[in-house]
Amino acid sequence: MKPAQVVALTLLSVVAIGAQVLRLGKCPQPAVQANFDANRYIGKWYEIHKLPTSFQKGQCATANYTLLSPGVIEVLNTDDNGTVNAIVGSAKVKNPAEPSKLEVSFNNSPPGPYWVLSTDYDGHSLVYGCTDYGLFRVELSWILSRKPTFSKETLEKLQGILYSVGYHGC
Repeated sequence: MKPAQVVALTLLSVVAIGAQVLRLGKCPQPAVQANFDANRYIGKWYEIHKLPTSFQKGQCATANYTLLSPGVIEVLNTDDNGTVNAIVGSAKVKNPAEPSKLEVSFNNSPPGPYWVLSTDYDGHSLVYGCTDYGLFRVELSWILSRKPTFSKETLEKLQGILYSVGYHGC
């Protein structure tokens, strides 16, 4: 096996071990929330549905967002996998012309995309992130609500948006 193939397979193995949703092909560029307003987005959100993740295995997850400064949001995520886990990070707007495209990072992890595809600020939010790794991509997504539950119709609507991005596994 050639050294480049070994490196590629090693990288792919590392990504796959910690993979969220690993798929062949480049990341899509879906439409995001128009006129995103971080001031209206801050506060507590409940996780209703997510794509599989290696770093968030618990249930009953919440995210609490606090505006630190224009374009910078503190992120406090909690979940319960038998014991309550919490992690603090930050989300930053990369390009002020696209405020719904943020990058989020926790501790010393590299930043990852946090794109708000849809929100009504008071009820639901659909978040999507995708990172390219050569011929593959790793996808993440969360459907969030201001309340611990919401209607099946809302869930199906948001899953439909996710399907339009090209993900059909939820």
